[in-house]
Amino acid sequence: MLKHLLFLPALLLSAAVLPAADFKDIPTEPLPGDAMLSQYFEIETRRLANRSLGTVKDAASWNIQKANLRRQLFEMLGLQPLPARTDLKAKITGTTEREGIIVENIVFQSRPGLYVTANYYRPKEQDGPLPTILYVCGHGKVNIDGVSYGNKVSYQHHGTWFAKNGYTCLTIDTLQMGEIEGIHHGTYKHNRWWWNSRGYSSAGVEAWNCIRSLDYLETREEADKEKFGATGRSGGGAYTFWISALDERIKVAAPVAGITSMQNHVVDGCIEGHCDCMFMVNTYRWDFPLVSALIAPRPQLILNTDNDRIFPLNGVVDVYTKSRAIYKMLGVETNLGLAIYEGPHKDTQPLRVPAFHWFERHLKGLPLDHEMENTAAPKIFEPAELKVLKEIPGNERNTVIDDYFTRRVPRTLKVPETLTDWNAEHALTLSRLRGKSFRGWPANPGDLELSLDADQTENKLTLSAYSFDSQAAVRLPLYVVHNAKVDPEDLDLIVLNVLDDEGWTSFMKSIGSAFPEAFPGEDLPELDEDRFDEERNMFLGQKWGMAYLPPRGVGPTVWTSDERERIHIRRRFALLGQTLDGMRVWDIRRGISALRNIEGLTEPQLWIQAGDNMAGNALYASLFEKDIHRLDLHQLPASHREGPTYLNVLRYTDLPQIAAMAAQTSQIRIYTDKAKDWKYTSDVVKKFEWPEKQLQVREIPKKKEE
Repeated sequence: MLKHLLFLPALLLSAAVLPAADFKDIPTEPLPGDAMLSQYFEIETRRLANRSLGTVKDAASWNIQKANLRRQLFEMLGLQPLPARTDLKAKITGTTEREGIIVENIVFQSRPGLYVTANYYRPKEQDGPLPTILYVCGHGKVNIDGVSYGNKVSYQHHGTWFAKNGYTCLTIDTLQMGEIEGIHHGTYKHNRWWWNSRGYSSAGVEAWNCIRSLDYLETREEADKEKFGATGRSGGGAYTFWISALDERIKVAAPVAGITSMQNHVVDGCIEGHCDCMFMVNTYRWDFPLVSALIAPRPQLILNTDNDRIFPLNGVVDVYTKSRAIYKMLGVETNLGLAIYEGPHKDTQPLRVPAFHWFERHLKGLPLDHEMENTAAPKIFEPAELKVLKEIPGNERNTVIDDYFTRRVPRTLKVPETLTDWNAEHALTLSRLRGKSFRGWPANPGDLELSLDADQTENKLTLSAYSFDSQAAVRLPLYVVHNAKVDPEDLDLIVLNVLDDEGWTSFMKSIGSAFPEAFPGEDLPELDEDRFDEERNMFLGQKWGMAYLPPRGVGPTVWTSDERERIHIRRRFALLGQTLDGMRVWDIRRGISALRNIEGLTEPQLWIQAGDNMAGNALYASLFEKDIHRLDLHQLPASHREGPTYLNVLRYTDLPQIAAMAAQTSQIRIYTDKAKDWKYTSDVVKKFEWPEKQLQVREIPKKKEE
């Protein structure tokens, strides 16, 4: 008898459920920097959590929505359209027998060149097909003398237990830490933000490998095809959720320490302890109870320890509670259970015992009070006995799977044949951007609440400091500079400079520090007098106004200078179905609206100027705003592979096409050291005989690195 185990079938919930995350009233006052960001994440997480499962009113509505939700999950895992089920080319490379168990070392290709190494545990003696478990591993590195033996070696004791107790069990390696070592940590460690733009997550590879594992098991006469179960812990717990939600061939699921709430990940910071394999690309802005709910009405037992720092108990219970509402609605409450054991995030044997019970009940039909004689699961095999490959195949794609797993727009874009075709493509691309890349933009942004915060005249120039609400909890500054003797309504044009970190520093040194009243409390840098004189002469010689917009996270709203913290902040945005760059596009749109709402600035021509990734953000903002006369884009990346990052964008477009779309209504100036990268854009302008001034690509020498 386990003294500290809490096992909760759904019928016992009212007596033992733990409280879900406590959402306090969130203040609406704008805050700078990290405080503003924290408030923003709380509001967005609450909004997302409240809408998940919010439209499900009864069993009928759930059954109508379920198919579409499953399609969305396939898509968010990079599996829409579903890859071809190519020949698995399965091979048994070795067999070991011990203590009445046979273990086969197996390799198959879930896609050509995508190898899955596995161990298949089965009893030496069996009479007919047996219930079969797909065991999916978490991170359990076994590397000896520089050779990877796979996660499956760490988790061998689970397969052993199942084989000794009347099951067969296929234990599969993960992409990372498998015998062929691929990458899970694309954004976490390797700066591969283009994963977001490709709509790729290593979670999708794991889900697909699980699907193909079931295809393989269906070829084995030892396995009962009507009695497949799935289990695993940590990463394996997450993959248990993926495969069970996606594939109804899984009849019983027991995920261990594999899920928690969005509140835990985004607000409490648990995402920092997780690699990318734990998350889908959250295009449709789900909270995690939706994944669990998709397993209903099939039996599901959620297991966790009570002191798991990366799967906190309140979030686990939140997932369970919200999933239970679906099970109750379907009249199968007893098919959902919760098992909690004491301890940290660790593969403890006592935590596995409830899972064994669960499979005994739901795959073998044994009663709830069934007493298991043997719950011990020792590791009895040497790593070398479970090694599948003698050498890594020359055609392996495991190490580069991220570059071809999801479909992408062709690297060489083709100019449409007719203007009608172009306009149709233009409209389709905008629709996709709204629905697949910028779905996280506010549906109801609210009033700008534009205010004039400071107005200072120095050295014949006037700087006016404004602030406005980009959205709830995001209040941004906007600075306007012009000749003090020229009224705003008499300006010939106004140039909106969208600033990144480097641009903000340059602005402060060349202009901002001359106007201390506009920056109360700021530690101002020393003014560069020569540059200030140059800027002032420009203003005095032209009837131009200059506006300066630092989007969220830049300048006054900077949240951290620590690069590691910045990485996890970007990952939080992505988990909410947004990206930092995507929300900066929104900030630019709202900045344009704020600028046009300033008295006297409704009529002058509007130009936008930005550099590097912020130039890409400005380019996209222009697609959704009217009357942008001109864009000056400095060192605009030629592909989203380099940036900026928006969810899924590379699945259907890239920056040369977007520049052509913008050139249809705005004059574009691209300043680049690689003019050839913009040939497609130029070809579109020439094809449809747009005025030459609509696009100019100006080649400039690349800056020498100091």
